[in-house]
Amino acid sequence: MGSVDTARAAGPKRRSRLPRLLATAGIALTALAPMVPAEASGLAPDSPTGPAGAWAGYSVGVPARHAAPPGPGLTGVDVSGHQGVVDWAAARDGGARFAYVKATEGSEMTSDQFRDQYFGASRNGLLHGAYHFARPDRSSGAVQANYFLDHGGRWAADPRVLPGALDIERNPYGEPCYGLDPQALSAWIAEFNATYRARTGHFPLLYTTTNWWNRCTGANPDFARSNPLWIARYGPGTGPLPAGWREHALWQFADKGPLPGDQNSFNGALEQLHQLAA
Repeated sequence: MGSVDTARAAGPKRRSRLPRLLATAGIALTALAPMVPAEASGLAPDSPTGPAGAWAGYSVGVPARHAAPPGPGLTGVDVSGHQGVVDWAAARDGGARFAYVKATEGSEMTSDQFRDQYFGASRNGLLHGAYHFARPDRSSGAVQANYFLDHGGRWAADPRVLPGALDIERNPYGEPCYGLDPQALSAWIAEFNATYRARTGHFPLLYTTTNWWNRCTGANPDFARSNPLWIARYGPGTGPLPAGWREHALWQFADKGPLPGDQNSFNGALEQLHQLAA
């Protein structure tokens, strides 16, 4: 996150709770991308270095990178301080329709590139949102949600502004699950969730990997009732989703490609992305 089998044919439609839960945003998700049996495993993640800290996808680490866009869906990017100055006009002309920008990490770090990257995406017509890299080992979920909201993560009632996202994946700096058992880690996420919703009226997207989620939250299915999923997996399909989710909203499918930063796909049409934003 392995060899990859060929994609399985789509099975019978299953009733999912996620489209109903997203109905308040007016979004209906399209069918899942072809499934593959498992994430890659056993590979050491890259190590975050320097003042920019960790980034969305640092822990995914698979050999097959530079993937092509995965068929239907809208293409977008996510960036952090590691990308520095981004040519957003070129990204837009290259096909990017949305962007997520790292704003904060833990309760002490704000990306020094955030404002230029975030407002650069806005000025060039991309739908845009901010994300927070979780550090459950450093402070509470409420403290970090408030820090995120006070340093760039505040959602606005604007059809171009996407809900904030919580990036929760393998610990870059120590024990993979941040030294917390599944119950404690789930409680931390729930506290972040509740705080973010209380201040914005919306739940954040949850960015994660299937292996990490199922291991470190004990395969907790509860968040699929409320949070759109941003799944990270580099390969020809999303693979099995974390416990509880039957659809994804965003898929980070490669860490490099023709666009700046990580390569992403939205599981729907442009109108649906605007509805999620609004």
